[in-house]
Amino acid sequence: MKKHNFSAGPCILPQEVMQKASEAVVELDGIGLSLIEISHRSKEFVAIMEKARSLALELLGLEGKGYQALFLQGGASTQFLMAAYNLLNKKAGYINTGTWSLKAIKEAKLFGEIVEVASSQDQNFNYIPKGYSIPNDLDYLHLTSNNTIFGTQIKNFPKTNVPLVCDMSSDIFSRQMDFSKFDLIYAGAQKNMGPAGTTLIVVKEDILGKVSHKIPSMLDYAVHIGKDSMFNTPPVFPVYVSMLTMQWLKDLGGIGAIEEINERKANLIYSEIELNPVFSGYAAKEDRSIMNATFNITDDSLKEIFDEKCKEAGINGLNGHRSVGGYRASMYNALPLESVGVLVDIMSDLEKKG
Repeated sequence: MKKHNFSAGPCILPQEVMQKASEAVVELDGIGLSLIEISHRSKEFVAIMEKARSLALELLGLEGKGYQALFLQGGASTQFLMAAYNLLNKKAGYINTGTWSLKAIKEAKLFGEIVEVASSQDQNFNYIPKGYSIPNDLDYLHLTSNNTIFGTQIKNFPKTNVPLVCDMSSDIFSRQMDFSKFDLIYAGAQKNMGPAGTTLIVVKEDILGKVSHKIPSMLDYAVHIGKDSMFNTPPVFPVYVSMLTMQWLKDLGGIGAIEEINERKANLIYSEIELNPVFSGYAAKEDRSIMNATFNITDDSLKEIFDEKCKEAGINGLNGHRSVGGYRASMYNALPLESVGVLVDIMSDLEKKG
């Protein structure tokens, strides 16, 4: 039985993408060689990398607007360091909305003064801070658009003249917005694009080259741009699968089309959480993520029954993060609406048993 994959990451991928990727591992497009054994300098993989970078800019509406797309290694965790290395000259601001923000702050402190402009740590990150003032003398302001652990998501980004840097690892390509307001976007592939192993970076070129310190080559965005994202051997398979997933999204109708589906999935589960006294949501209602719904069971005597029903239905990856507890339903782009329906039916049935 194919399971309903609510895992927070690595993420569920479209079945047609999985099928094509599996075929390419055996032989890529009839060339007599596997995708994972061809040279990254071959015309076949160069074309894959170029298409992946082009699709990223196209889907985000950033073509011809001074941005470059890169596919690098090291995950978003390396970007916590790399963003600061490239952009932090004196002082940067961070909005602290959870675990990944804290990790980004820790790395940035190695390079300069860090101002915590706002934080939701006082309520264990169950909301997004609002109404804060942004200092004008920052090199950049860093935000995390979606928080997988706590199930919160920024709905309205701040208006400021300060350059904006955003970690979009868990909601990249999931909703429409004006991406040109950001100077740097980064996202680990394993949340909404592909398997772990590559990270998408979209950077506005004119923000680079302004720091006074030297940057090691492997951590220099300008170096990777100059080498068309292949300064060193790239992660061939994750880039290929990410390219296939972005093509799948384009064929579906782009971000606008998937946003409608994502909203339907989120509305379905949050409506059940609201109406069903057996469950309670963790995140503040106005800040609830459409990617990660976090919730708890209000009657511990029903937990074993709920867990067993989910197991019988083939529901996978529903356990909440240890820092929050309860449950977390991650509903990334490729998760079918039907899977959310199966979960909601079980939740509804549990109320009757309670």
